[in-house]
Amino acid sequence: MSKFGELIDDKLPLLLVFYNENEEVSTGIHPVLKDVAAALGDKGKVIKIDTDKNNKLSEALRVRVLPTLMIYKLGEMVWRQSGEQDANTLISLMKDHLN
Repeated sequence: MSKFGELIDDKLPLLLVFYNENEEVSTGIHPVLKDVAAALGDKGKVIKIDTDKNNKLSEALRVRVLPTLMIYKLGEMVWRQSGEQDANTLISLMKDHLN
């Protein structure tokens, strides 16, 4: 989990997306995330986290519904939502947290 602390302790907003490779609803967000990453460029980060491979982290953050999305900035969670989101909403949320 120390790597997680380093990951979220950034000035840039970070969108974490918890998903499971075996769930269609969960993997359906991948094209949306590509659009978000493209729109942000180097002003933000988008990171996908497979809950099967990161079970302890998923449990620690109480991820129950997939996909679960979180935005972190400077080590603090500033937004969290479960379920599908569209690219425009996510881009707008991330831009709200730019310096």
